[in-house]
Amino acid sequence: MPHVYVIGIGRSGIAAAKLAKRQGWQVTVSDSKISEALHQTQQDLEAEGITVRLGDSFQPNPTEMQQIVVSPGVPWDLPALVEARKLGIEAIGEMELAWRSLHSIPWVGITGTNGKTTTTALISAIFQSAGLNAPACGNIGYAACDLALTTFPLNPQSPIPNPPDWVIAELSSYQIESSASVAPRIGVWTTFTPDHLSRHYTLENYFNIKARLLNQSHYQVLNGDDPYLRKTGGDRWQNAYWTSVTGKADLVANPEQGTYIENGWAIAQGEPIVEVSALRMAGDHNRQNLLMAITAAKLAGIGKEAIAHAVRSFPGVAHRLEHICTWQGIDFINDSKATNYDAAQVGLASVKSPAILIAGGEAKAGDDHAWLATIQSKAAAVLLIGNAAPAFAQRLNQISYSSHETVETMDRAVKRGAELAKQYSAEVILLSPACASFDQYENFEQRGDHFRQLCHAMCN
Repeated sequence: MPHVYVIGIGRSGIAAAKLAKRQGWQVTVSDSKISEALHQTQQDLEAEGITVRLGDSFQPNPTEMQQIVVSPGVPWDLPALVEARKLGIEAIGEMELAWRSLHSIPWVGITGTNGKTTTTALISAIFQSAGLNAPACGNIGYAACDLALTTFPLNPQSPIPNPPDWVIAELSSYQIESSASVAPRIGVWTTFTPDHLSRHYTLENYFNIKARLLNQSHYQVLNGDDPYLRKTGGDRWQNAYWTSVTGKADLVANPEQGTYIENGWAIAQGEPIVEVSALRMAGDHNRQNLLMAITAAKLAGIGKEAIAHAVRSFPGVAHRLEHICTWQGIDFINDSKATNYDAAQVGLASVKSPAILIAGGEAKAGDDHAWLATIQSKAAAVLLIGNAAPAFAQRLNQISYSSHETVETMDRAVKRGAELAKQYSAEVILLSPACASFDQYENFEQRGDHFRQLCHAMCN
């Protein structure tokens, strides 16, 4: 029996291990960490016949493993993985494993530095409004291998009860670089700004990883309002479908097949689809997301009635400018998914001012100038949490912004934020960290959930 070795016992790793097991592989899954929660996961997986190694330092061994599957959080250039490839062991990402089971189904693949989660969720909602089974997966919804499990029956003679019509996959650069053959029917690129450079090293490398997804897509959909994509994409993808919130005249190329806003309407290929005001999410960035989602839907043959219905009923995305509750006239807004300066700048620019901003966590490399300028114009005070607090305090002092405090934890931030909101007559308390979450939380979702819990306790 062939042996597959799965690295990482997160959501993706667990799904990959279960899919490989169902496909007939002998499966070992490992994680370098040890915790009570992982011990419980170990028991659950071993009950299904999957070997689990905790506290494991992976070393390749061609006699013990024929394939390695890595979770998105595992660096693709990990020395042990590089050595494995030299030894002839096939190494792939969890997304690639899922693709090999789901490639006969058309995919929409969405990538980008920011905006991809909202765009993915909206595309899935539109497709489902049209009566299609089109679940979201990847960085949102199901792990891709979990979705593949639903199309891989326990009994090969059994029919699949409700196979997907489309796969709507949000793909990070981590997932793309380890998934060489993923080739969506429709590829969507939302934005491009410097991010993840500690892993990808150069902006060029980061760009090329994302560009590969578009290169392998049958149709390309690009945000023409993004300066970097606008500058570099026109020559690279000459038949691409471009979007612009500022009108048909500003489309990069192929205006007759573009999607744009004029007179308050989203117009695709010359056809008015839906009033932009129907989308219950503020900001130009969300109007950009709307146009890309409409374009993908039109390319899939979905009619404007289904598109308009989905847009009008779309509630938004958890952890991205998510309104939690209102307390004494103050709105609590969860923007935990803003894990870099650009996303946090967009989040702060989108809310009412003055606002109390909660920021900090595990800092990333990037250009913080636009973010700092928005803080100066919109934030009454900034509360700093996590490992980035000292560095952020120093940067705020450098721009002569003195209304900041280091509170360290989310619990203190929410309590102090309520006090400062009254003091400054602020209308909003916004969690928009501009940081990863890994110093204090497992992921940005857990961070946002904690914020939500604290807000509900105060509002109730």
